[in-house]
Amino acid sequence: MSEIFDSSFRKILAVAASDAPTPGGGSVSAMVGALGVAMTAMVGNLTVGKPKFADVEPQVKEITGAAYFIMNKLEKLVAADIAAFGKFMEVYRMPKNTEEEKARRDELMQKALKTATDTPMEVARTLLEALQITERLARIGNKMAISDAGVAAYVCEAAINAVLLSADINIPMIKDGDYVRSILEEKERIVSEARRLKDSAVAVVQERMK
Repeated sequence: MSEIFDSSFRKILAVAASDAPTPGGGSVSAMVGALGVAMTAMVGNLTVGKPKFADVEPQVKEITGAAYFIMNKLEKLVAADIAAFGKFMEVYRMPKNTEEEKARRDELMQKALKTATDTPMEVARTLLEALQITERLARIGNKMAISDAGVAAYVCEAAINAVLLSADINIPMIKDGDYVRSILEEKERIVSEARRLKDSAVAVVQERMK
């Protein structure tokens, strides 16, 4: 688990604003996304137990539980992102004085670059799941809090677009063409589906707020 989640918000902001290498963009995006899906959980919690929404309570409980699971997963991914950057820097500093050292460094660098790409991709996949449950909840959640489902949708989509930049920066340095093609294709699918889910959720929220 990421120790940063035990820090005060003021300390997180201070460290993020400093010249410390972590938390960087990937970790910050994941934390922002966690705040987004927290809004989904809140709407769920404000719906469960209300007689008016008794008929949808089983669905809302499922969605709320999923939101907490996603928040927990994002916390772990923040730790993974910080560790991935640490490994990248460790490899970057390896000696390259001989051909053997250069070859070893290059081999490990390719592995480190893939890990540093896989982690933000997993954050994006996880936040897409957050958007899926948010879009469902927007239709059935407590109308008194439904604007926060819209907040969740906007924030989660923004966090997806943001975290994918942490994959983009590595891609030009990765030599495995099949891997790169796979990542680029998945990225395109995620961005497209995230936009669709956000638009759908926000449209429902706006309609229900009338």
